[in-house]
Amino acid sequence: MTASQAGALSRVELDWHAIDWQTAHRTVRRLQARIVKAAQEKRWGRVKALQHLLTHSFSGKALAVKQVIENSGKKTPGVDHVVWNTARKKAAAVCDLKQRGYQPLPLRRLYIPKSNGKMRPLGIPSMKDRGMQALYLLALDPVAETTADPNSYGFRRGRSTADAIVQCYIALAKRHSAQWILEGDIKACFDQISHNWIIANIPTDKAMLRKWLKAGFIDENALHPTEAGTPQGGIISPVIANLTLDGLERVLRERFSKAGGVPVKVHLVRYADDFIVTGSSKELLEARVKPLVIEFFKARGLELSQEKTRITHIEEGFDFLGQNVRKYNGKFLTKPSKKNVKAFLDKVRGIIKTDKHTKAGILIARLNPIIRGWAHYHRHSASSVTFSKVDRAIFDCLWQWARRRHGDKSSRWIYNRYFRTPDGKSGVFCERTQGENKTKLARLFYPSSLRIVRHVKIKGEANPYDPRWESYFERRLDMKMEANPRKRQQLLRLWISQGGRCPECDNPITRMTGWRSHQIIWRVYGGSSNMSNRVLLHPGCHSRLHDRESQGVTASFS
Repeated sequence: MTASQAGALSRVELDWHAIDWQTAHRTVRRLQARIVKAAQEKRWGRVKALQHLLTHSFSGKALAVKQVIENSGKKTPGVDHVVWNTARKKAAAVCDLKQRGYQPLPLRRLYIPKSNGKMRPLGIPSMKDRGMQALYLLALDPVAETTADPNSYGFRRGRSTADAIVQCYIALAKRHSAQWILEGDIKACFDQISHNWIIANIPTDKAMLRKWLKAGFIDENALHPTEAGTPQGGIISPVIANLTLDGLERVLRERFSKAGGVPVKVHLVRYADDFIVTGSSKELLEARVKPLVIEFFKARGLELSQEKTRITHIEEGFDFLGQNVRKYNGKFLTKPSKKNVKAFLDKVRGIIKTDKHTKAGILIARLNPIIRGWAHYHRHSASSVTFSKVDRAIFDCLWQWARRRHGDKSSRWIYNRYFRTPDGKSGVFCERTQGENKTKLARLFYPSSLRIVRHVKIKGEANPYDPRWESYFERRLDMKMEANPRKRQQLLRLWISQGGRCPECDNPITRMTGWRSHQIIWRVYGGSSNMSNRVLLHPGCHSRLHDRESQGVTASFS
């Protein structure tokens, strides 16, 4: 079939490779921007009409299928054992995403282990159900971002755990900040949310929502009905969970903004179903805040986990999102938690012990992504001492690995064979590997080689679907690129390709003038973050260009 990008499909066969993805992205982004504007104005009838237009458009259906086939679970089938792995199947899937007569299949139930030894249920929808959920997510997520709590950071675009940790600093670090923390955890959050509450309050197609919630699941070849909860594994489930939990921050602010003129320092920081609430006293949190939180969740069919919910003093510290948050004699510090470090080292040791007979280069290739990912996660906290200890622990494990492989060799021979001194750093686990035309040195990444940098928290009201925030998200993307040496090289090449000059005013871009990276096609209109869609401008030129483009005047860069 062929199709108009915003309209219905015709009867000619669709060529998957001929789809104009840029136009599809632009069409969907414009509809999403209109949904955001309508939601901000609380014109919910218009929101519903725009959502209907998006979910019935060819562009929306094509992007929904594209999201499913690019997801990490693209090769994992549902109960029907169907996967979209050919261009013909992908094209047919776009044409098959029809609301009329749609009935979802039950989910395929899997179980994955949790850190406490229990098993977490995971539901695997069929590919078509994933496509339908992705389609309706395109229309729901702009509303969720517009109405979300400012200090909710889980499962949201442009937000991360680092933002949540910085918000902890803002709420707790000062001398006169709150000293007590309610550590909250919701018991089986995804499994217990009330279906009646979801259907009554989630701003999306109620009939579709009811079908997904009541689809049931297959476990050990038996069909089980679902009476509560939204399945973990569904594409739309995290946003539904966020919409369910949103509103608590507003309730707390209304109730505890000031009590008799005296600030009570009640602040919420939430990441998915993990959250903390700060307070000026233990009695305040115990007697007034906790009952209010329990009442808020009860209306949604949820309850707090008794084993994980407790009240803590900041001098005692608490673990949150893999970090230990604590004041040491009045100084606020966040460090990798002991539990998190232990789990990481256990994983590294397990890989090293498993690969007793593999080559060092292959072992390095397996370890580097894990070590680098863990170190980057903790690079925004006070992690230098922990990184050094982790370096030593990894070295000791690798030393034992090398000793087992070469039991008849001396310690000096083993050290000279595997531990070299590249770039002046001694004792680096290395291996020479043969590339296409030359020999390369594969070297292990050590956490202590990573520079500790301060994370700049995202603004609470920032909305990635709102064109007014386009330049803000551009600047945040620039900051991430500046912190990455490889990305910095890309920016340098872009600067050189422009002759070091601003295409707006034709004057030089220098350290003194500063610069901004502008996306030629805005992200909210489907533009990519690739360097081919970027141009460097002076900060003033960048602001003026955004003002003109927001008024409909399109810039042209040769």
